Amino acid sequence: MTDCLFCRIVAGEIPATVVTETDTTLAFRDIDPKAPTHVLVIPKEHHQAIGDVDPLLAGQILATAHQVAKQEGVDESGYRLVFNTGRDGGQTVFHVHCHVLGGRGLTWPPG
Repeated sequence: MTDCLFCRIVAGEIPATVVTETDTTLAFRDIDPKAPTHVLVIPKEHHQAIGDVDPLLAGQILATAHQVAKQEGVDESGYRLVFNTGRDGGQTVFHVHCHVLGGRGLTWPPG
């Protein structure tokens, strides 16, 4: 999709600070971080929401998110994975993405 911000990042049309990449996923730093570690993990294929993703790809997104947490050194201290889905769920870019947040204490409930 040419009008999708994340599809344009995958295509290399928009720069991003890439943390890791697999055949099916791309992980890059959020441009407006909410924690010392704030990385987005996306599927390279366009899917609007997590409910649109087949279980195999969803597992690959989660595996990449855990790999990011390990690389960032927050896997043992703790981290949070967040999928915002739909407008009321706080989704602002309609390409499924997983936020990997860590590096500080995270409170509950969020926002």
